[in-house]
Amino acid sequence: METFPPLPPKSYFEIRNEICSGDILLCSGTGAFSTLIQRATHSVWSHVGFVIRLDAIERIMVLESVESVGVRTVPLSSYVFDYNASGKGYPGKMMIARHSQLKTDNIAHLSKFATSLLGYPYDREEIIRIAMRIGLGDVGLNLHDNDPIDPRAFICSEYAYLCLQSVGVTVPYDKEGFIAPADFARCADIKPVGIIDPKNLNPTLGAKHTPAVESI
Repeated sequence: METFPPLPPKSYFEIRNEICSGDILLCSGTGAFSTLIQRATHSVWSHVGFVIRLDAIERIMVLESVESVGVRTVPLSSYVFDYNASGKGYPGKMMIARHSQLKTDNIAHLSKFATSLLGYPYDREEIIRIAMRIGLGDVGLNLHDNDPIDPRAFICSEYAYLCLQSVGVTVPYDKEGFIAPADFARCADIKPVGIIDPKNLNPTLGAKHTPAVESI
């Protein structure tokens, strides 16, 4: 899945009931760091997280690490309708995918491990280290080692990798020397569930009346 799979986009409400806890969210962003990741990994994918269903409160939550705040959780519906309270959907394409080796029995432990890291930083020093790894990779230097992940700060793919690793599920690294969103897309055990079509919030309703409060 170096490029977008040939699947017709679905609305959030069409795909919602197909989504399972532990499913992976892959995104193709348009920001500067997203473009850097895409260029370095020769892939359309620039961000990765995963989702947990909270059916008791009718929410599907994304767990992820983002540049601005570090490890956080937000409703998937916010990605689709009101990304970062912008009133607009995510500025790029989104895909839900599923790792075939992740079992239902692992979800409780996965969720516990993932939430124990909430608030951990995604700091500028980590971004610089990743940029250096990418730059050196461009000139043919392989910086891959057995454990390059700093346990105190995470880029998005490092966070998702560690969470899956906590339940014995692995994603192979590629040659760039760091775990990247593209590695999730390339993993033979990860298959697409569907492409989500982001939508802008209805400006006549406002955030308090977005579909995000209605069983999403």
